[in-house]
Amino acid sequence: MNNRIKTTLLIALGVAVGIAIALLLRGDGEEAASGGERKPLYWVAPMDPNYRRDKPGKSPMGMDLIPVYEEEQGTKDSPGTVRISPEVINNLGVRTAAVERGRFDAEIRTVGYVQYDEKQLVQINPRVEGWIEKLYVNAEGDPVNRGMPLYTLYSPELVNAQEELVLALKHNNRVLTDAARERLRALQLPQSAIEQLIKTRKVQRTVTVYAPQSGVVDKLNVREGNFVKPGMALLSIAALDEVWVIGEVFERQAALVNRGDPVTMRLDYLPGQSWTGSVDYIYPTLDEKTRTARVRARFGNSEHKLKPNMFAQLTIHARRGEETLLIPTEALIRTGGKPRVVLALGDGRFKSVNVQTGRIGERQVEILAGLREGERIVTSAQFLIDSESSKTSDFMRMAPRGPMNHGEHGEHSNHGTHKENSEHNEHNQHREDNEHEGHNDNGEHKEHGDHSDHGKHGEQP
Repeated sequence: MNNRIKTTLLIALGVAVGIAIALLLRGDGEEAASGGERKPLYWVAPMDPNYRRDKPGKSPMGMDLIPVYEEEQGTKDSPGTVRISPEVINNLGVRTAAVERGRFDAEIRTVGYVQYDEKQLVQINPRVEGWIEKLYVNAEGDPVNRGMPLYTLYSPELVNAQEELVLALKHNNRVLTDAARERLRALQLPQSAIEQLIKTRKVQRTVTVYAPQSGVVDKLNVREGNFVKPGMALLSIAALDEVWVIGEVFERQAALVNRGDPVTMRLDYLPGQSWTGSVDYIYPTLDEKTRTARVRARFGNSEHKLKPNMFAQLTIHARRGEETLLIPTEALIRTGGKPRVVLALGDGRFKSVNVQTGRIGERQVEILAGLREGERIVTSAQFLIDSESSKTSDFMRMAPRGPMNHGEHGEHSNHGTHKENSEHNEHNQHREDNEHEGHNDNGEHKEHGDHSDHGKHGEQP
């Protein structure tokens, strides 16, 4: 009897030990399984984070649902922040640059045209009427030197003025002599001709007019035998030792240019050569059609290589001011509202921010507010990221499919509590955007073919 009881107790003890060991092994296996494989909390539609399901399936647009894991619920980004996986960043060619502090490089590139220096443009006009008996210049562009004869004029008025001087000299009347001499000077009779008249007391029938400066004939409006009157523009002489170059700058660049700024000029027909000049004048008005301001630069032309109406390429080196925050020009996004840039926050996170700009150059933009020194901004593919920053759910369409990338979507970070009130508030925010996908005002999803068995719109697993 005692042996039977002992045997029964041993069997019961063995069964109990076996059950305990089996339970232990099962628990370890479950822990190992749970540690090696993540379990999704729920599945969402790529184009609509409010469309959730407790199992894989298709979205109303026919796209595969994306799983959301627990670690994704712990991340919380500021509104407008988008997350991009490294492979998508590489595919988009995203490049970044640092916000730096330095002196604004206001290097303005524009085009211009070579013109005569109008300050050295001399116009020849007669002060008496008469006839051109001899013309010494034949065509526009002919070179002339100072003191070279231009034309010979026969004028009865000049003949009479000479006779008055001779008559005053014969009577030895000093008052009349001085008056006659001054009249000849007023009629532009050369001083050498007046002195010769006083010496010889012989009236000259014709008078020769000489070039007052060296240069080229700009406009020739007279021929031999023409009758001329006082005030007629016979010809003009332009100097080529210095020339003007008239360039145009945009309205926003006009404030950057100052008188005296150095200017570099290059010509297409003389590659490899450059000329250095300076800003001589900034015109006070803008062209109403092109909205540009004219800038005049002065250049030396001792070799006479620069010819009027030549097309030139100008680079105006505006004077630099104090140090300020600078970003590359290509990083700035100019919109109808406020300009903005895309910040690179690190770990694949990006966000668009508004900035206040100052001067805008060819390569740099001055930032007055909105950025800090050392921050990194996107310089390429920023327009695509900017469009997604204001609508973060749409960025899911650019992410590669697969569980390994689902942790990059920061727009689901606000679902960690899974409370009904939070879901309801979020649904109201996106209700109008989602009506075309079949959502009603109560947060319920209407039937869509294969998805008619799904529950409420905000259903949690």
